[in-house]
Amino acid sequence: MLLEGETLSHFVEQAATDAARRRKAQQDFVARGRASLARALESGEFYAADEVLEAMKSRLDTAREATGQSGSDLSKRAA
Repeated sequence: MLLEGETLSHFVEQAATDAARRRKAQQDFVARGRASLARALESGEFYAADEVLEAMKSRLDTAREATGQSGSDLSKRAA
């Protein structure tokens, strides 16, 4: 559905631009992942997913304590 005053050609142009941006963002994401993997393979430095998630959880808990918020408070803000 077109917005008031919007032309079909403008709508199609915007849709194409948005799709190109999404594709570029996806390509950049994949490139960063590949570069990260190459660095890890070169250095031999790998981290288990469980360790990374636990470290992230610990940082989040510390931030929550510093701000006096509980996990449920942050969930309500995000909603």
